[in-house]
Amino acid sequence: MPPIRTSRNKKPPPPGFEDLEDTFLEFHNKLKDAENAPHEGKKKHEMQWPIFQIHHQRSRYVYDLYYNKQAISRELYDWLLKNGYADGNLIAKWKKQGYEKLCCLRCIQTKETNFNATCICRVPRAQLKEDHTIQCVNCGCRGCASSD
Repeated sequence: MPPIRTSRNKKPPPPGFEDLEDTFLEFHNKLKDAENAPHEGKKKHEMQWPIFQIHHQRSRYVYDLYYNKQAISRELYDWLLKNGYADGNLIAKWKKQGYEKLCCLRCIQTKETNFNATCICRVPRAQLKEDHTIQCVNCGCRGCASSD
């Protein structure tokens, strides 16, 4: 029998992670606070909204550092995606036209909706009635269409 591996071969972070470590620690603390927040009086899906929002902020932070500011290397970017500091699938959607402001991947999945359509937050505000306020059931977004 082969020996059992007790620890994975984790690579140390590439150079440049030390500068970002404090920011990711803040995101981690915000996430812990959101998970431990009281749930009384909230619906089941409303409890997850702060977690989705923090996850979005963290992924957007990495996206901006790599694609907009070119402040981090490709090696560090790949390491961050591999180790779960950002959502690679969400970032891949942000690079496509029409999805630049996408809030979460659940809003574009058509199989989870009643009418096989995207979420209401993806509808441009110009096509909605003026007094109609929208809020996504999945993540609490108030509109992430690219034309807004």
